[in-house]
Amino acid sequence: MRRDDPQVQAVKPLSPLPANADAVVATLEPLLTDERRARIDAVLAGRTRAVTVVLDGLIDPHNVSAVLRSADAFGVQRVHLVEGDTRMRVARRITQGCERWLEVMHHPSITACLRWLHEHGYRVLVASADGETGPETLPDVPRLAIVFGNEHAGASHAAREGADGTYAIPMRGFVDSLNVSVAAAITLQQAMRGREGDLDAHDRQQLRARFLLTAVPRAREIIAAALGPA
Repeated sequence: MRRDDPQVQAVKPLSPLPANADAVVATLEPLLTDERRARIDAVLAGRTRAVTVVLDGLIDPHNVSAVLRSADAFGVQRVHLVEGDTRMRVARRITQGCERWLEVMHHPSITACLRWLHEHGYRVLVASADGETGPETLPDVPRLAIVFGNEHAGASHAAREGADGTYAIPMRGFVDSLNVSVAAAITLQQAMRGREGDLDAHDRQQLRARFLLTAVPRAREIIAAALGPA
């Protein structure tokens, strides 16, 4: 997919809440149907930060979009984008707005990203055709970060050097690689096997407020009218 397609846009950093989370929830939650509130509760219960994804230098907005969508589908709350001088972009018709439900962190280099991950207790594995282990081992890693490299060049030397290991998805056909979005979906399905949601009450409330801001039309205007400007 071309980066200049009208459906393509940059992934925006999270904007601050317009008020404290409790106030946002108290103001907006009554405006939702019971079914919508139940759906948000179910999603929050399954969300985790114990598994995260790193996209290192991806170019195609289709691939970035599909990985974000898989992260949301499998309950992975946070995705890391390593962009350097080129911002990653997504295709709206593929993400269907899922980037609004995720915490997307931007990093200037893979070195900076890996430093952040290690400081926060993650074991970092790079997806690679010559991986040292298979996806069946991923559920056993308490805090796991998976790095997916560029569509053409694969994982960078810096990613391999800074990571804790590699893994590969076994294949039985003539092809020796998968599209990065397909590999990410398979990986996340395996990595999330047997895991439960792990957000504490504070983080769930913060996330609930963000979900409500997305789910309620003109939410920020309603907050400003009810509570005044932030």
